[in-house]
Amino acid sequence: MNHNEQFAVNTLRALSIDQIDAANSGHPGLPLGAAPMAWALWANTLNFDPKDHLWPNRDRFILSAGHGSALLYSLFHLFDLGLDAEDLKNFRQLDSKTPGHPEYSHTAGVETTTGPLGAGISTAVGFAMAETRLAAIYNEPGYDFIDHYTYVLCGDGDLMEGVSNEASSIAGTLELGKLIVLYDSNNITIEGNTELSFKEDIAARYRALGWQVLTVEDGTDIEAITRAVESAKQEKIKPTLIEIKTAIGYGSPLEGSAGVHGSPLGEEKNQATREKLGYDVAPFDVADEVKALVDEKLEEKRKVYDAWKELEEKYKEAFPQKYDAFLASYDTKKQDLSFMDEDAYWAPVEKDMATRASSHEVLQRVAAGMGNLFGGSADLGPSNKSDMKGEGQYSVDNRPGGNINFGVREHAMGAIVNGIYLHGGFRSYGATFLVFSDYLKPQLRLAALMGIPTAYIFTHDSIGVGEDGPTHQPIEHLAMLRSIPNMITFRPADSTEVAAAWYVAMHSESRPVSMIYTRQTLPELEGSSKDALKGGYVLKKEANALDLIFIATGSEVHLALESAEALEKEGHGVRVVSMPSQELFDEQSAEYKEAVLPSAMRNRISVEAATTMGWYKYIGLDGLAIGMHSFGASGKASEVFKRFGLTTEAVTEEAKAYLKSRK
Repeated sequence: MNHNEQFAVNTLRALSIDQIDAANSGHPGLPLGAAPMAWALWANTLNFDPKDHLWPNRDRFILSAGHGSALLYSLFHLFDLGLDAEDLKNFRQLDSKTPGHPEYSHTAGVETTTGPLGAGISTAVGFAMAETRLAAIYNEPGYDFIDHYTYVLCGDGDLMEGVSNEASSIAGTLELGKLIVLYDSNNITIEGNTELSFKEDIAARYRALGWQVLTVEDGTDIEAITRAVESAKQEKIKPTLIEIKTAIGYGSPLEGSAGVHGSPLGEEKNQATREKLGYDVAPFDVADEVKALVDEKLEEKRKVYDAWKELEEKYKEAFPQKYDAFLASYDTKKQDLSFMDEDAYWAPVEKDMATRASSHEVLQRVAAGMGNLFGGSADLGPSNKSDMKGEGQYSVDNRPGGNINFGVREHAMGAIVNGIYLHGGFRSYGATFLVFSDYLKPQLRLAALMGIPTAYIFTHDSIGVGEDGPTHQPIEHLAMLRSIPNMITFRPADSTEVAAAWYVAMHSESRPVSMIYTRQTLPELEGSSKDALKGGYVLKKEANALDLIFIATGSEVHLALESAEALEKEGHGVRVVSMPSQELFDEQSAEYKEAVLPSAMRNRISVEAATTMGWYKYIGLDGLAIGMHSFGASGKASEVFKRFGLTTEAVTEEAKAYLKSRK
């Protein structure tokens, strides 16, 4: 091994443990053990340009073992990606550029937020899928305009998480040969040796999933690691897992033990580690020899970047329309969405139908206008009505296809949808039943945390699922989605409000949007309008002096309307407010909210076939929340609604009793 390369590896190790000791918090085990593979990849293989972080054809690197963030920040510092020594000294401090786990959009160069184990390797599958589809759409013979790799560094914990297996399974099925995973195999977790809970043959498992598996026995051998990565790049069909056997906490007094996973070394053990490594450089300093070596490596990378920029100019000249189309789709925040302001987009459907069905109609308008949607369902496409007509199925044989068959892999679907958007080039979406949003909730949370506008179609949204029974009837799920910061949840009542849901989803720039649709047919409502974009609006104004406000969503809006009509025949003045999105309504002006829900009117009833949690902020202590206080039941939908008091007659009677009690 070149002396300066070993010096560089030890520099990464030292910078990492210095950060952790300065913070008195962090995970030194992975950086000490994985530094050689990180250096081998970043110095010898990874294509990137420090002056152009968002270069479309850069290789993507994802640290799935996000607890090893100190290593990532050391790499960013060493390779001139925007972090200086002061940033490293502020590791894990409030408002620093070097938070405890890598955060997308917070630290330049971080491709995706990682830390929840399994998320990074799973999201990487979306990156790899996006690369293959972009290449299929935009490359021309002799012009490999899109041609890059997605690399992951993962650990034992990542491969224990079920989501990594879901995602790795579909990656093998789809033959994502440009996905390469470096597996830091050190047989240690927080609780001790992996044999306590993790004894399977990882290599055999990944071969069974359709991956190429390579092994590097000595995790300190930079040349062997580099050869393995180059060998992986030669495999054009199978994704590759490179198992690299390492010692956690390499060089420290705690080498090979669980104790070095997540606790700072401290001054004494830090110094002992430096002595063991033969490293005599002051904390947070980088030796001139290492700086010179890094400059050499960056100069080689600059040649690759410059060659691509020359290709870009030639491509632009030869295929101007395709080049413009690429630019328009790649920067989704600048996408032309004017078609969604035209009357054709807002045209209601011709007959009453379930909102999942009217969503399908609206989706076709969106897909045609956008031109860069990429998404699908977790094996529920015919039920979710989530397919784009004429787009074809994305597959090994049809890389330009826009519809994804995720299989029964909800959690991986969520991660892949995130990865597709994060890669650039597409607006992505996923679909499943609302009750199964539980399975992908961790990825919904990450999307919201990252501030990315991914979209989710959740159908079969209530006890209206009927005969499938309580296992498939969502009760608490709307409250769960609404509880996620920076998430928009939208439950429309008819096709006009469905159009509003898709409008919100496609115009969002920094928030994921969950669209909640029914299984059962709903009537088209008189008075529904674009005001749904405000999250809540007066659907029906009171005919008499106001003495009650109904607030409802989705399939319960027509119940509220029918109940209001019955009550008004008895002389009451009843207003009906449709509130498809609490989040959007809350963002309206105080004047608008007061006009919709006048504070003086405290007689308020919410109606929603779900848990009533969350509605008291609108109905107050004096209000009545009509909804579900238990799980559902198996039976015909109409009978289930009757059982739980969600019929026009039942709502009307409850409203009468409520008004009587308020006198």
